[in-house]
Formats: sequence, structure tokens, C-alpha cells
Amino acid sequence: MEIAMAIDDLVVARGKRRVLHGLTCTIQQGSVTGLLGPSGSGKTTLMRSVVGVQKIQSGSVTVLGQPAGSASLRDKVGYLTQAPSVYADLTVRENARYFASLYGISRREADQSVTDVGLHEAADQLVGTLSGGQRARASLACALVSKPELLILDEPTVGQDPVLRNDLWQQFHALAQAGTTLLVSSHVMDEAGRCERLILIREGCIVADDTPAAVRAATGTDDLEEAFLRLVLEQEKLEQEKAKVA
Repeated sequence: MEIAMAIDDLVVARGKRRVLHGLTCTIQQGSVTGLLGPSGSGKTTLMRSVVGVQKIQSGSVTVLGQPAGSASLRDKVGYLTQAPSVYADLTVRENARYFASLYGISRREADQSVTDVGLHEAADQLVGTLSGGQRARASLACALVSKPELLILDEPTVGQDPVLRNDLWQQFHALAQAGTTLLVSSHVMDEAGRCERLILIREGCIVADDTPAAVRAATGTDDLEEAFLRLVLEQEKLEQEKAKVA
């Protein structure tokens, strides 16, 4: 499989504090990769670096063969932020059609993206009147409308009920089967098992980068949350041993 995204020794700092510490990983085209870790671990910073809106200190991020943020990637990369990025004074349908018009995409296709995220019945409601979960899905519809080759989703299932979460994950995998590459962040470890590959991150460092099955096997537990805890404890133990030697 081709590489959709490659990160090489990525370092990001905010002021004097490093947020990402030399991250290196690759993501294959047409895959669903989970970026998991506790709040404040650096997930959003990493995603912003992939989209090309984050200033980096050193290292490189290559997306679809181009440096992250290149003008040629604007219609190839979709980005769903944690905060809904839609207009509150427009309806769901109007938002989707507006973003579709920016890419020369038909209204019919825009309306389909609204249906795909389960908002058909709310299509004519003002976004400002929607629940938080509905607003998040409205943002997702707008991110999907350009049919991006790479889709970056930052906490897309927060605030969704179990049925809708399941529907969204089914849609994510359908997109991947059609060739879209997805990077999906979450701090909920029970979603890790829905991904084909996991990047577990803590305090700006990658503690695991493998399939869910391999992570389970390496840590000796079927519980992915417990697996993450064991990996963190192992990392802390190694850091303590290095400190003693130094």
C-alpha cells in the first residue's frame, strides 16, 4: 500500500515547552488509524501539523507526497476540528451547500453528505439550534463534501449516542474501503478496537504504533485501556532507569 502521510522526527514547541518530542510514523493509504491518548497528550497538535496549520520547530510532515499545508492539498485534505466549524446562522443544508460551492461540487452531493451523517431530518434547522452532537455531525458533513483523500477527524464521536457512534464508525470504514485515508483521534480507549492501526501518544511521545491485535499481544491483555496503562508504566520505568544511569 502507498504511504498517505509520513512524519519524520517532528518537534513542536509552544514557547519554551515542547509539545511533541521527535515523533516519527507513517500512515498507509485507505486505512483507518486511531490516534489515542489522554487529553493534553498532543493529539490535536499532531493533527494540526498534518493539516499544515501548526508551526513546527523541526522535522517534517509529508502528506500525499507534498509538504503539509501545500496549496495543492487544499481540496485533498478534510479536517474536522473539536469545535464545530460551521455557521450558526445557516441551516445544516445551507452550510453543506456553501462548502460544496467552494469546491465546485453540486448541491445534490452536498445534500447527500448531510444524509450520510444522519442529519437528513434536521437539514433545514439552523445550526445554532442544534445540540452539540448534531453540530459536530454538521461539521463532519462539511468536511466530507469535498470527498478528501485524507480525512483528519479530531474527536468526531464526542457527544454522540452509542447508535450514532456505531453508524459513524461504519461510515469511516466505508470511506476507507473506497480509498480515503482517515486519522481519527479519541481519548476513549474503547474506540481503539475499531481502528486498523493505533498510534498511542502520551505527553508528546508515541508509546505504541501497531495494530490493536499486536498491542494486545505485546502487553498480554485484551483490554486496550489496560494495554495503554502497561505501556505507559513500561515507558516510565525505562525513563527512570535512564535517569539513574545519567
